[in-house]
Order: sequence, then structure tokens, then C-alpha cells
Amino acid sequence: MGTLNSKQKKLFQICWSVFFILITCIAMVPILRVVAVSFSSKSAITAGSVSIWPVGFNTEAYIRAFKTGSFVRAFGYSVVLMLGSTAINLLMTVLTAYPLSKKNLIGGSLIMTLFVLTMYLHPGTIPEYLNVRDFKLIDTVWALIVPGALSAYNMIIMCNGFKGIDDAIYDAARIDGCSEFKTLTSIALPLVYPTLATLGLFYAVGRWNGISDVLYYINSSELFTVQMVLKQYIEAINVSVEEGLQTNLVAENIKAASIVISMLPMLIVYPFVQKFFTKGIMVGAVKG
Repeated sequence: MGTLNSKQKKLFQICWSVFFILITCIAMVPILRVVAVSFSSKSAITAGSVSIWPVGFNTEAYIRAFKTGSFVRAFGYSVVLMLGSTAINLLMTVLTAYPLSKKNLIGGSLIMTLFVLTMYLHPGTIPEYLNVRDFKLIDTVWALIVPGALSAYNMIIMCNGFKGIDDAIYDAARIDGCSEFKTLTSIALPLVYPTLATLGLFYAVGRWNGISDVLYYINSSELFTVQMVLKQYIEAINVSVEEGLQTNLVAENIKAASIVISMLPMLIVYPFVQKFFTKGIMVGAVKG
């Protein structure tokens, strides 16, 4: 009987493994196609003969991007902006979620309700723009950081992470004479590292891919992010084609190359963060 159950379990695992491999392959097809288009020639793209493998290998889209000083500057600036914005986002999220996770916080339920309301009663683009303008943040880097410094949704996730910590741990910290700040930094944060890392990835991806706030609030080219610069490249290629100018590129080249370039930082960061998605938050935290 045990042997039969073991065989059924192995068959079940094999079937699911094959299923997930197929799903992964299907999910990889669009990514491979984008990479193929970014390295393909103009004639091959125009003829529609590119599938998941480059046709008429051409690296001009990447050469044009990386040889342009504005792109290199925008890429470095975007990396710094992403890191700085993510740090501020996490700081605001932690400092808001930690006190709201306390059961004895006076008015905590009301404050949490107000945060939740902001998720459903979004003012819209025009009121946001007027706020940014009135605070004199237009055409400054702070316009890309301050309006999105705190996500109510992510704050609620972090708050639930802090609530998942057993009260016995907080009681032990108080007995040892820890202040609230030391309890947060030395006790609570190490126990919610998986949640912190996951939210950090969400914030970083959102900032790296963000372009709408750059369109609304930024006028100086020195403050353009890499996404904005790539958008301008695509428009320049379209104009060249419309005016009949000779070019070995089409808009699809730049679009595909921009997607590949945009994915690179996240592809580099994700392997280091991925382990936190499944790591237990409270495993071994309480021994009784």
C-alpha cells in the first residue's frame, strides 16, 4: 500500500513538473520575441519574419542607445533615483505600519480607515498636479519621489507583517529594556525581512517603469528617466521614417531594445530577492 502511494505521489509530482515547465516555456515566448526583434534587421521586422530568434542580426538599436550621452546619463540617474526612492518608500512604509500594528494605539482604527479610503477615493491626475505645483515641486526630482512616497496598499501588507509577530517577543524586548525604536530595528524588522524585501522590489519596479509622472511634472531633459529618453528615441525613429530619411532601424527595434534594457536591472535584482517570497516570516521566532 505504501509503495502504491509512493508511486502515485511521484506520478503526481512528475505531471505537475511537466505542467509548470510548459507554462514557463509559454511565458518565455513573448520575452524571447522581444529580444529577437531588438536584434533583428529592419527588413526582417518589416516582413514579419521574426519569431523567437533574431533574423538579420543587428545591434544598432543598442549601439545607438549606449553611444548617446543622454541615454547613459539617464540610465545612471534612473538607477540612483530608483534606489533613493525605494529607500524613502520603505522608510515611510515601516514608520507608518509599525505604530498602526499596535493594538493599543489610540485612534489606530480611524487612522487605518483613512489610509484605506485613499485607495478608493483617488483624487485624479489634475488635483495631484495642482498639489505638486503648489508645493513648488514641478521640474524637481522631488516631484518623482514625494507624491508616491507611501503606498497605502503596501503599508497594509507591512502592517499585517508586524501584527504577525507574537506579542511574547515584544514583551520580552520590554523586559530587557528595549525602547520602541530599538524594538523596531533589532526585533521587528529582522522578523519581517521577507515582507520588507518583497515590498522593496514592488517599489523599485514601480519607480523604474514609471513614466507618467515624468511626463506631467518634468520639463528639464537633465531630469528625464531612462524610460522617457527611450520614448523620445522611438518618436525620433518614427519621425525619420515619416520624413523618408535613411535608417537601419524601425520603431519596433527601439521599442524592443528599450524593453530589454528596462528589464535588465530587475533581472539582476530579482534573483537576490526571490528567496524572500517563500521564506517563512515567523519560522523559529517563538520557542515555547
